[in-house]
Amino acid sequence: MNGPNVLVVGAGAIGGVTAAMMSDAGVRVAVLDANDAHVARMREPGLLVDDLGEEKRVRLDAHSSPDTLEGPFDFALVTLKAPHLESALTPLREKELVGCFVSLGNGLVQERIAGIVGEGRMIWGVVEWGSTNLGPGHLARTTRGPFIVGEPDGSVKDRTRRLAYALATVDGASITQNIRGQVWSKLLVNSAFSGLGAVSGLLYEEVVADPAGKEAALALWREGYDVGMAQGLELEDVLGVPAEALVVRSQGDRSRVDEALAVAVNQAGATKASMLQDLERGLKTEVDVINGAVVEKGREYGIETPLNARVVELMHAMERGERGPGRDVFEELRGLA
Repeated sequence: MNGPNVLVVGAGAIGGVTAAMMSDAGVRVAVLDANDAHVARMREPGLLVDDLGEEKRVRLDAHSSPDTLEGPFDFALVTLKAPHLESALTPLREKELVGCFVSLGNGLVQERIAGIVGEGRMIWGVVEWGSTNLGPGHLARTTRGPFIVGEPDGSVKDRTRRLAYALATVDGASITQNIRGQVWSKLLVNSAFSGLGAVSGLLYEEVVADPAGKEAALALWREGYDVGMAQGLELEDVLGVPAEALVVRSQGDRSRVDEALAVAVNQAGATKASMLQDLERGLKTEVDVINGAVVEKGREYGIETPLNARVVELMHAMERGERGPGRDVFEELRGLA
């Protein structure tokens, strides 16, 4: 199978590591990122990637403007934060530089991207490994896990296979015919663990190690799970466990949930929430398309989501500088369950 020509749009923690690993494996990769200092260092001396403790430096064909890109590209891997989608993707669509756009960001942004580039030019995807932005030209992959991609209509096309082939050079990659269910399962991870990691200032494993944090995480998960069920979605495994395995409804569920939680934390416990990284850098977070998406869909389907709603409120207060992250939020959130 001939390798595709790939553009990575947004070279933050996930996008930058993806570009470096693909390029190092021989995939033809270009990078588009708005941070001039980051772009300059990716070009020379190269992006420094700490891959689970092993450092490598990879020179990348990095650009800060679409005007200097030499396409066409078979795929654009979109790893941008939600607030920047329109400004970054509109020029690529207008210049007809990309054949297919791949949504790999957090939260429910797929329909927004489709509205910019056209639904027929989209593949949906999720990323189950974590990474951290250490500054311009320096990123770290902190956990392992696969990419999972699929067509919105559930079909499997030649382009889907070519995409999975390219992504497999980074870590595992698989194709699903139920990407909508997979995306919602990943949203459960982001709303429960990333949401709590951001408002507390803790890694996923540190959230779960706190008794009140663990209860809040499981309550957030249950809210999101119930909203997914109300939509008629068939939720998929995530972090190595079935989505329903982390749902607590009675004391009899505790043993099963503890076993599943141990598996999930073993896979992703070292993850530092991307929303926490945004808060630390003074940036707007994606809470509105993560916890806010659970709240919005819950309202639409008549499911109450008080914990997710409170996480949204807390995050916005932190964005405004009115309070900082801290584990004191756990007791408050647990009390809403």
